[in-house]
Amino acid sequence: MALGTATPPNEPRFDAGRICLDLLATAHPAERLDAVGPLRVWITGAALVPPGTPLAHADASWLVGFRELRGVIGQLVRIPCTADPRTYESALARVNETARAAPPAPRAVRGADGTLVRELAGPPKCAALLAVVARDAVELLTDPVARAAVRECEGDNCPLVYLDTSRGRRRRWCSSEVCGNRERVARHRRRAALARA
Repeated sequence: MALGTATPPNEPRFDAGRICLDLLATAHPAERLDAVGPLRVWITGAALVPPGTPLAHADASWLVGFRELRGVIGQLVRIPCTADPRTYESALARVNETARAAPPAPRAVRGADGTLVRELAGPPKCAALLAVVARDAVELLTDPVARAAVRECEGDNCPLVYLDTSRGRRRRWCSSEVCGNRERVARHRRRAALARA
């Protein structure tokens, strides 16, 4: 399953490296899951379903489910288990429970041009899609190598979390084009101000 957050064309692309971390990014810089339409776009863009999968049956209850799961995953990724063990254990239980649902069943079918394409056996249910994201979170949390590569952006006021797969694990920002560029501009301005003083 491909990873990546669907973003509107006027916003920079952000790929956290994991579906569960991409879900966290939907709350910054503003709430992106503010209606069912953007949620449908995110579900397709994050490749939880194959392109063209009808999601007309998604409703406001889906928004509640995805936002709740986002909050729980955020607690598990951002807060050490030693900070508040009861809160952490509660969040962990919620992710484990959500992961139990059966994920949507894909099948290979012939496309219009005769090539094989992926299609779901039936309309995806919210619980099944949430399970895919929750299972991704379980895999991230239980893989010591991946868990060690989780970073929080060093940009000012940027809470985005990503998987640092860069060479040497030296990535500092969620996006070099956004937070990295802001930091470079701020650094340039500070140097220019010092030079004038």
